[in-house]
Order: sequence, then structure tokens, then C-alpha cells
Amino acid sequence: MVSADFANRPQNKLVLFDVDDTLTPPRQPATTEMIDLLRKLKDQVVIGFVGGSDLVKITSQLSVDGINPLELFDFGFAENGLIAYKLGKEQASQSFINYIGEERYKKLVNFILHYLADMDIPIKRGTFVEFRNGMINVSPMGRNATIGERNEFAAYDKIHKVREAFVDVLRAKFADYGLTYSIGGQISFDVFPSGWDKTYCLRFVEQEGFDEIHFFGDKTYQGGNDYEIFTDARTIGHSVKGPADTMRICTELFLSS
Repeated sequence: MVSADFANRPQNKLVLFDVDDTLTPPRQPATTEMIDLLRKLKDQVVIGFVGGSDLVKITSQLSVDGINPLELFDFGFAENGLIAYKLGKEQASQSFINYIGEERYKKLVNFILHYLADMDIPIKRGTFVEFRNGMINVSPMGRNATIGERNEFAAYDKIHKVREAFVDVLRAKFADYGLTYSIGGQISFDVFPSGWDKTYCLRFVEQEGFDEIHFFGDKTYQGGNDYEIFTDARTIGHSVKGPADTMRICTELFLSS
């Protein structure tokens, strides 16, 4: 039975979206056309975002024309759902440092920083390890890069598989840590406890009584940070090539009648 919170929606469906390259260009704001489509979509179904980034980054990308994303979306999940909101109200959260412990964390981050220091790539900037509430984000080039520099690294990484090789080393070195390494976006990968991937957010919605839960994402291949939720038996996955693709498929599925 559908939750009373959403009984007014004509379609008893939840539609969840990745952020970068699904709702927005990587690390850039959503277009007004995307926001307009989301408003129309919300008249028909329940909508939510689920991103790997922290809440500040996600909301900055979705705060177009002064809107509050936590009011536009029925559900908001940052850091794969470790930071969760329903109808603008914060839900229970989890902590990466409490899970891993300070001593093991120091061994992990020290190894990462030594590895990065020895890595020879065309561009390096700053903020190579970003500590978040539920994970760490590791960027070989550093997160303090321009859009052009990000695009340049992404093209380089597509050929040289820098992130993929780094992840393989970490999996072998810290095999007993119970961690998952998930490549996402253009320049980085996330590190978090196994099971804390984007499927984590489903625990907040699976008791709501939806007939269907749809997920839209771009990194849906194995090793990508959308893979687990895309292939989860509880969701209907849609792999997209960018925001325009997301808009097209949503219109066909939910707004065409």
C-alpha cells in the first residue's frame, strides 16, 4: 500500500537519479529545462536524487533559480544515502570514521598519499583526498581543478586507466578492510564500507509501498558507482549518456500519456 505521504501522485512509482552526467553536466549546475522537467515529473511520480558527493556539492548543482533541492525532490540522498532526507527532513546518518577506526584510517590515507606522490600524470592540482561523512573521495589529479582540466584528465584516464589501476592496488593492499572502491565522475573514486554503495539509500524507500523504483545513472558498468543500484533486483535501471538522455527517457516513460 502506498504511503500516505505520496498518495496524491497519479503513478505509484519512485524515480531516483544520479547527479553528475545524469541530471547535470559533471560538477556543473542543472539547466532550467531539467528543473522544469523535474517539476512536471513530480506531478506524476515521487522523485529523488542519490549522489556520491556530499550534500553541499549536490545541492549547489541543483539550486537553480533559487530553488531548494530538498524541497523540489521528495527524497535526497548524499554520499550514497549515508546522508538522507525525506520531504526535507533529515533521516539517520552513518559515519565512515566510526566504521573503520582512526588507526586503520591513517594507514589507508597514508598509503594513498604516498602512492599519489609517486604517480606521474600530466596534471596535478590540490585536494587529493576529501574526507566525507560516509566515505573518502580520492582524486589522482586533485579536486581543485578547472572544468577544462577535469575534461583533460578524463580523456587521459580513459586511455591510461589511472583510476582503475589505483583501485586494483588498494583492493589488494587493504583486502581485509571490508571496503568498496567505486569509480565515478571524471576525476576521482569513492572508498566506503562494503554495502554502503548507492543501494544503501533503498532502505529508506523500500517500505513506502511503491509499485516500481526506477533508477537513472551513467556509471552503470561494473566498477562504476551506479552499478550496484542499477543491477539491484529492487530497481528498474536506466543507463543514460547525459542529461538530455535522461530527459528523453523520463518523458517517454512517465509524461507521454
